[in-house]
Amino acid sequence: MTGWFGEPPGGWPPVTVIGYDGSALSAEAAAAVAGAGLVVGGSRHLAALMLVSGVETVIMGNLDAAVARIVAARSEGRPSVVLASGDPGFFGIVRRLTTGRDPIRVTVLPARSSVATAFGRLGVPWDDAVVVSAHGRPLRPALNVLRRFAGTPQRVAVLTDADSSPARIVEDLGDDCPALHVFERLGEPDERHSRIDRDDVSRKQAREHAWEAPNLVVTAEADVQPAAPWLLGEPGYAPEQWALPDDAFLHRDGMLTKRDVRAVVLARLAPRRGCLIWDVGAGSGSVAVECARLGAAAIAIEQDPERNFLADNAGPWNVKLVRGSAPEALVGLPQPDAVFVGGGGPEVVAAVAAVRPERVVVALATLERVAPTVAALQGYDVDTVMLQVSHLHPLGEGHRLAPANPVFVISGVLP
Repeated sequence: MTGWFGEPPGGWPPVTVIGYDGSALSAEAAAAVAGAGLVVGGSRHLAALMLVSGVETVIMGNLDAAVARIVAARSEGRPSVVLASGDPGFFGIVRRLTTGRDPIRVTVLPARSSVATAFGRLGVPWDDAVVVSAHGRPLRPALNVLRRFAGTPQRVAVLTDADSSPARIVEDLGDDCPALHVFERLGEPDERHSRIDRDDVSRKQAREHAWEAPNLVVTAEADVQPAAPWLLGEPGYAPEQWALPDDAFLHRDGMLTKRDVRAVVLARLAPRRGCLIWDVGAGSGSVAVECARLGAAAIAIEQDPERNFLADNAGPWNVKLVRGSAPEALVGLPQPDAVFVGGGGPEVVAAVAAVRPERVVVALATLERVAPTVAALQGYDVDTVMLQVSHLHPLGEGHRLAPANPVFVISGVLP
């Protein structure tokens, strides 16, 4: 039974989006194709269906042109069918059709998504997998997700295309690239499953191979998670808390960004999945670790080789450690989305600003460095606050406020 609250859909001819995975069409899908006046799809989809003559077809190369033709056919009173791989509602064309200036009401008949098919081939559950799309989208966020979870039990799947190819993933990640499964022409008769390991020969072959579309990348280092997740794509170790107590980190002589300051710094950095954070002059690495716990990829840069507690704090959070002094140590690092500068002075801030991350956050203990630091953030919208925190402590039968040293937090955001 079907019911509607408010007005039912108008009298437009139907637009049916059919997920096609190479298997026989369902009766409902076959009927939609038989009654269509316009069929839109990839060339391999159109060829496979062997449509009757007289039906207008549009190869879905230029998406805007194809959508415009669907809108025109609807105005002409002709039913349309759109053929797409797998589940077209999962990072697929359904979003484009149903949003924008001319949203179209559609009926979707999905097939198995490419992600479900790939994990099915591997014989593993994927309700805990992080799924990201680089198909028709920038590759950098997907690379940062792979960086964050490389070497961990977390499964990651990346939807790819000709520009964001497995070869480019291996090339751009370099030594940070995890072992990968690659599925080419998934669901087609000539489907191929390859594995890229973390050795130089395997990676060289991956960079030189002409990967055939459609293809999908899945990390190959994952083990089954010990606990069943309740939220799709959520690792079992997602943080329940951020701005951890100071004693959660090993540090020397109080040399770390204190909890109250760290909370403000994290709010300014806005770490999340898909972004990369640099922690420059990391010290204990508390900021980098907190960013990683919140899903970001993180690189901690520290010149003091005696600070081995940095590696201990990074522990399970997959923070990459770079030993060296900024700004020299920053050369060659992947492009960050946000940078925290905990030490190094205005010259380091200027070097960071030259890389043009979206956000730069600096913590300072002395007033004299504020003006030079603000000047170093040329081209940024800058906000400066002084944090003065006092903690309540017992005093006899009462309590007193024990003030901590004030800290200046300077944050710059690209306009």
